[in-house]
Amino acid sequence: MLTGTTSSTASSTTTAASGTSTSTSTTTAAASQDRFLKLLVAQLNNQDPMNPMDNAQMTTQMAQMSTVSGIEQVNATLTSIATQFNTMQMLQGSGMVGHNVLVDSNVLTPVNGVASGAIDLAGQADSVKVQVMSPGGQVVDTIDVGASNAGRVNFNWDASNYQGGGNPTFQVQATLGGQPVTATPLAQDTVVSVGMLNGSMNMQFQNRSPVPYSSVQAIL
Repeated sequence: MLTGTTSSTASSTTTAASGTSTSTSTTTAAASQDRFLKLLVAQLNNQDPMNPMDNAQMTTQMAQMSTVSGIEQVNATLTSIATQFNTMQMLQGSGMVGHNVLVDSNVLTPVNGVASGAIDLAGQADSVKVQVMSPGGQVVDTIDVGASNAGRVNFNWDASNYQGGGNPTFQVQATLGGQPVTATPLAQDTVVSVGMLNGSMNMQFQNRSPVPYSSVQAIL
């Protein structure tokens, strides 16, 4: 008898554990439907026989439940699509590894004694100058680009004699008839890897902090 009791207890324990595992793996949508059906049955069992639930009211509640379930399924589908999109974006972004790009930045990265960048001019300028500065803000060199039309202007800086302790930066002075012209600085660097951060793809470089993919203005 003791053996039979032990086997029964073990079987009950196993069954309970299995039931708990199954319940845990139930999806949110199925759990919501189950709760709704239990509430509906309880409401039907406890309704006033002299004043039963209106059929229209019951239909409305069931329609609301169906809507909630549908929204949950749509959300799950969208989450899955977003995950697949991020994976595809990573695969596509891996093709940029080893390529030079222009990013929204005024920080130059010297490579083999040369640092490259670009300027996006909002309008025509009769004078464009690029001032290269040390990390401490001191001007170490000035590049006279000259007159330029609106659009992108590339430049190279000879950094062979640069002795600064960090990456130099640059600022642009663009004017037309003495009036300033809006100029957006762009820095050139080489992509060494790509990664995901908070659902967005980032470009990673050798001597520069990672930047979001949206900061890449050109692939060279």
